[in-house]
Amino acid sequence: MASIWEYANPVKFIRTTDKLLPWLSGAAVIALVGGLIWGFFLTPEDYKQGSTVKIIYLHVPAALMAINAWLMMLVASLVWIVRRHHVSALAARAAAPIGALFTVIALATGAIWGQPMWGTWWAWDPRLTSFLILFLFYLGYMALWEAIENDDTAADLTSILCLVGSVFAVLSRYAVNFWNQGLHQGASVMRAGAMMGDTEERVSNVYALPLFVCMAGFALLFIALVFLRTQTEIRARRTRALLARERMA
Repeated sequence: MASIWEYANPVKFIRTTDKLLPWLSGAAVIALVGGLIWGFFLTPEDYKQGSTVKIIYLHVPAALMAINAWLMMLVASLVWIVRRHHVSALAARAAAPIGALFTVIALATGAIWGQPMWGTWWAWDPRLTSFLILFLFYLGYMALWEAIENDDTAADLTSILCLVGSVFAVLSRYAVNFWNQGLHQGASVMRAGAMMGDTEERVSNVYALPLFVCMAGFALLFIALVFLRTQTEIRARRTRALLARERMA
């Protein structure tokens, strides 16, 4: 555990992530380009949904990462509250715009899919509603960081907000299981029965395999962007500290 906390040192974090970023970025590009080409151009049309089904290669990975981004922010916020490591607070701040972007992609692609399938661009479905609220929490989180000048105070308050917003992150993932009357379909990829080969629940490998590649690409892209933005936040914090010292001198 001692070696993990070494990366709370900003210099150590930047040096390590500088070495990892080229590999992560390259792997993300390969997975994304390969997965999207495979999914959109090399898979057949679904016998019910037609070519509309291919929206899953953007929608599912984006929705998954939108939720996981908030959960990553939750872990980083808890580390800040318990250990007071500035890198963890800045990592949470860095992840917020990325998670918000993924949420927008998931909402937009869901609407594009929903219009021909449900006959409407939007429905106040439990999962859709909780996902929309999660997006509003993202906006509130980012606004709170910008509204408070003192970084430590901002980190404290945004960490509390992150704890509250985590309820909606969980609801976004499991709302279909909580409320059966919703329009949104249940999990058909990351579900026990589906993963164990239940043919009634499992997505065909024709669609599932490129989807897993896209999901890996989105995850690698998220990690690379968080590393890059955390580096930027660390340097920005240093700049603000230097400017403050100059004003006091």
